[in-house]
Amino acid sequence: MDGKTATEPVTSHDRQERFDLVRRRVGLLLGPIAFAAVLLFADGLPGPQRSLAAIFALVMIWWISEAIPLAVTALLAVSLCVLLGVGDEDTVFGAFGNDTIFVFLGGFVIARAMTVHGLDRRIALRMLSIPGVVRSPARTVIAFGALAAAISAFISNTAAVAMLFPIGLGVIAAVSSISTGNAPRQSRTSTALMLVIAYGASIGGLFTPIGAPHQLIGRQLVEDQTGRDIGFVQWVGLFAPIVIAMFVVLCLVLLLLNRPEVKRLDHAEEYVAAERAKLGAFSRGERNTSIAFALAVVLWTGPGILQPVLGEDNGFVELVRDHLTEGVAAILAATLLFVLPLPGKPGKATLDWSDAAKIDWGTILLFAAGIVLGSLSSETGLAERVGAGFSELIGVSSLTGVTVLAAITALLISETTSNTASVGIVLPIVLPMAQALGVDPLIPGLVATAAAGYGFMLPVSTPPNAIVYGSGLVPITRMVRSGLVFDVLGVAILVTGVLTLAPVVGL
Repeated sequence: MDGKTATEPVTSHDRQERFDLVRRRVGLLLGPIAFAAVLLFADGLPGPQRSLAAIFALVMIWWISEAIPLAVTALLAVSLCVLLGVGDEDTVFGAFGNDTIFVFLGGFVIARAMTVHGLDRRIALRMLSIPGVVRSPARTVIAFGALAAAISAFISNTAAVAMLFPIGLGVIAAVSSISTGNAPRQSRTSTALMLVIAYGASIGGLFTPIGAPHQLIGRQLVEDQTGRDIGFVQWVGLFAPIVIAMFVVLCLVLLLLNRPEVKRLDHAEEYVAAERAKLGAFSRGERNTSIAFALAVVLWTGPGILQPVLGEDNGFVELVRDHLTEGVAAILAATLLFVLPLPGKPGKATLDWSDAAKIDWGTILLFAAGIVLGSLSSETGLAERVGAGFSELIGVSSLTGVTVLAAITALLISETTSNTASVGIVLPIVLPMAQALGVDPLIPGLVATAAAGYGFMLPVSTPPNAIVYGSGLVPITRMVRSGLVFDVLGVAILVTGVLTLAPVVGL
């Protein structure tokens, strides 16, 4: 018999599932209605603008409601752009050749190799085995948060959480003071530990542009709209201090709102030591993956480092800048994984295509669709019209006011839909709105991109939130309370940091 029996209580997880089901069903119905309504009644818009606005209406509702998979909605959107004459097929499908697509592709392949060979897990367990780290509840929370933030700077936050989540559960289960037998139970300590893994991964991804898919999408949209390049080193210089400040605040918020019941975690160190012992010696696969990852980092950061050292007009710097793009660097490093051999079986490379093919292709499709919709909204004039309309409504015209508004808008939308979808919805509004107000759109665009990765209040906000909520160790009330406080403080840190640091890093 499906569903809950009369004697089984309805949990908050059950209510969340029911809410998601209703949300998808309502969105599935409202999307086509909104699409038809704009096509039929938006008489004030010229033909291409009206068609694109109708497509946006459908896409926004289906992305927010997740009525069908996000990538499927993305493919439908680009197909409708051709079908309704918003753009020709070369313009629309040409976005799939964007350099950033190959940054995604190479980065995802390297991250996949880390997972296949267990390099990410080895790094995590090595850090947790530092004497005294997991003996104290507070130090354990900080250590897991730091690991989540550091790992998610180079692989997706979802993958980082999926890797740390079982280790965190193991630590909780091994500690008698916050478990019952072998079963972990809800406590303030376990709540803080689960939440710091999820939140740490979300903020850590901001450290580098490749740390989260929505950041590459947002950076590309900002660059297209402003005509300025935002290099890897510039991004790190801008957001690294912000991430550090946010991490300090995160730890304080979680430990104050979820004060640990005990001062010492017995048996946690033994559990970590046992898990490390299971890994065995450092394998050839891990070594090869480390080499490929190091090459990617060197190639990504090299152009930004060479420029101030040798000068902008240096011939070698110009050659590297023009030809060694981030996409090329990612593919070169990823290709190394298919060249470096493993011992034993002749011809066996570090990574097989069967493993590499398991990367997140849906995000790549979503990114391309976001680029298409963003560029077409500019070409058709829809972005300028929407921006002018919003500028008349909001009543703010300063750089600070527009930046705060951009952050809050992106944050609110990210609480109800995916980060990648949030960027695709918010930036086509924020960027032209800033231009209509005579404000440089670069800073509001970057802030909106970063804020779209927030969404700390609800399980549905981000996959990391959903993963830790599924543990049963995080009451929804504690997630909402902790997330709300951190949302507010995080926006304040983000806006202040970007406004202060952007001129310093040359943006």
